[in-house]
Amino acid sequence: MGFVTPDYGTIFWMVIIFGLVLFILKKFAWGPILKALKDRESSIADALSSAERARKEVAGLKSDNEKIIAEARREKDVILKEAREIKDKIIAEAKQQAAAEAQKSIESARQQIAAEKTAAINDIKKQVAELSVMIAEKVVQKELEKQKDQEALVEGLLKDLKLK
Repeated sequence: MGFVTPDYGTIFWMVIIFGLVLFILKKFAWGPILKALKDRESSIADALSSAERARKEVAGLKSDNEKIIAEARREKDVILKEAREIKDKIIAEAKQQAAAEAQKSIESARQQIAAEKTAAINDIKKQVAELSVMIAEKVVQKELEKQKDQEALVEGLLKDLKLK
């Protein structure tokens, strides 16, 4: 029964060997193991804090992106409004210019018509005068076929032409 009930000497040497193993482990193994665990813990904590900072930064960037997008939309609306106003202004100016050109063309046509009317009236007056002279000539020639009538007409005209 020596194996079931331990002997005091065996217990003594077991405690000494256990203490020696414990001392050696504490001196050489636990320090580096604990240091490695602390390094691991601090690196995990750093990674977590870094991840939290990154999450906050991403949330901030998302907020900034939304602000930038909203500003871009406002600028787009302003630019489109200005473009519409410019388009309307250009169209209005073109209509106004077209109306002015049409008015100039109408006025030019009126002036041309008036000039042609005046020329036609002058031409008609000239033709009427020529016709009147021809008719008067024929009438006078017929009335003055006799020599005596001609002499009387000339004498009457000479009396009217006397110097005053």
